[in-house]
Amino acid sequence: MNRVQRIVAFFLYGATRKDAVFSVLVMAACLGLFLLPTGFENRMPESSLKAEGEVLEADNSNMAQHGLVRTGGQVLRVRLLDGPFKGEVVTAYNNLLSKMELDKVFKPGDRALMNLSVEGQRIVWANAADHYRLGAEALLAGVFLLFLLVYGGFTGFQAAVSFVFTALCLWKLLVPLLLKGHDPILITFAITATLTAATIFLVAGANRKGLVAFLGALFGLAVTCGLALAFSGPLHVNGAVRPFSETLLFSGFMHLNLTRIFLAGIFLAASGAVMDLAIDISLALHEIARHHPAITRLELLKSGVIVGRAVIGGMTTTLALAYSGGYLTLLMLFMGQGVPMQNMLNLSYVSAELLHILAGSFGLVLVAPLTAVIGCVVYARRGGKA
Repeated sequence: MNRVQRIVAFFLYGATRKDAVFSVLVMAACLGLFLLPTGFENRMPESSLKAEGEVLEADNSNMAQHGLVRTGGQVLRVRLLDGPFKGEVVTAYNNLLSKMELDKVFKPGDRALMNLSVEGQRIVWANAADHYRLGAEALLAGVFLLFLLVYGGFTGFQAAVSFVFTALCLWKLLVPLLLKGHDPILITFAITATLTAATIFLVAGANRKGLVAFLGALFGLAVTCGLALAFSGPLHVNGAVRPFSETLLFSGFMHLNLTRIFLAGIFLAASGAVMDLAIDISLALHEIARHHPAITRLELLKSGVIVGRAVIGGMTTTLALAYSGGYLTLLMLFMGQGVPMQNMLNLSYVSAELLHILAGSFGLVLVAPLTAVIGCVVYARRGGKA
């Protein structure tokens, strides 16, 4: 066997024809989603264009520094690097809002995403919208996908397909349907269930292992959804606690139910951890049953419970850290100002985050025993023969 054959054998290790067919089907779905119009493509005026630009000069004479906050703005000389006006040098403006999280300052040599207002063949206004990050983002995504392929082989390829399919489903299906006013809970649950099925059957295989993991994960998502709905009333959770919620309403989408969108986001965010746990337990039970064909259902169930106990502790903590990491500065603010714990826990956005964490974690905990129950039924026969 030569080197090329060894590389191909490594890449295809563990792959079956059924897995290959399912991967091709998901890739075809990705292509269909990519070509699918969302209905929101042509909302920008025809006189508005986007382009990448290189900052040649930056005039900061109108910009003032007040502590950590800048006011005023910059006047920039920018060479356009793409689009119909490629090569032209324009005068652009960068007006500051006195908000550190939104303001950006350019210097010569920076790349900027330009907003251009045109009339015919002439640019009448240019604005430096932000630093141009698409190249770095594409590089990072490329390195990530390359690592998946090199390390994971065919399984890594399936994971990459799953990643692309998930991104396309969220952007091409979930977001447009929510903007059009469809019920957030029903739409998000249906799309999350679809993503769960695609991911699990790609990673775990289109077989009994995948079926057990999918059924367990689906139950966990249903529990998370139910808990979110049940406790949103007692906690008086308002969906406007999420960033840009009010901006979304005032952008022409007053018909949206922000609270149900927030609740839908709870089980959507928990779905990744739920899938991981369901796959771990399903694969563990399958390996146990494969190596010990005479194991009884009760013994297999006990093994599944033991595996689940070992996994859920770390997974629950992971979920809590993932949710809370974005609120570190908020916690520092509370402590720095001496806000009492009672007051902090009663704040609407803190209560919303607690609901996010606890509902997701509760659903995650229940995935383990249910997947173990399903696994012992599927993998072990009544007579004790696997």
